[in-house]
Amino acid sequence: MAKTNTEEPQIAYADAVAEIEEILVKMNDDELDIDRLGAYVERAATLITLCKEKLLKAQKQVEAVIKPDNEA
Repeated sequence: MAKTNTEEPQIAYADAVAEIEEILVKMNDDELDIDRLGAYVERAATLITLCKEKLLKAQKQVEAVIKPDNEA
């Protein structure tokens, strides 16, 4: 049986940060649609998690490059 990928396509870090900023603007707006608040919070949490994962991956890659040969 083939696996179905239920995850959304990968988003670039800069795009994720920009979307988080857009969500924050909407959440700070006095005209916020309270019915959409939960969706905004959920999406922001997903994007924040994605950004953290990308930062951790980048950190590990940098550490692997700068690690002295005798520690490899």
